[in-house]
Amino acid sequence: MALVDIALRRLVSARASERCEYRRLPLEFDDSPASVDHIIALKHNGPTTPENLAFACFHCNNFKGDNIAGIDPAGSSLTRLFNPRADQWSGHFRFDRGTINPLTAIRRTTLYVVNMNATVRVIGRQLLMATGDMESV
Repeated sequence: MALVDIALRRLVSARASERCEYRRLPLEFDDSPASVDHIIALKHNGPTTPENLAFACFHCNNFKGDNIAGIDPAGSSLTRLFNPRADQWSGHFRFDRGTINPLTAIRRTTLYVVNMNATVRVIGRQLLMATGDMESV
């Protein structure tokens, strides 16, 4: 397992504005520690470079694991996962009162694999949006 040094971790977290790059929740409001995710996992020869790293909450990183693709729940086809370095979040997702709605097969598959709409996460986003602590993209 390659460790991410402190300078690289700071770069990744600053670039993400201290938000999980998968579900957009500000990490200051999360109850678990943030991590640096290898978008293409080390297991799949993904490098430990800024271009292959994403800032992620424990929940998203844990569910994503070393997956780089999943089965699209709507089409049953193998579909790559959302890549925060190559894909624009707003081109794939929209918020609807705290729920993340997928706009593409990539996002639908990522939403399913990463379990981004777990009830506690939706409620948390609703509360943050109501208080103005989270944008409603």
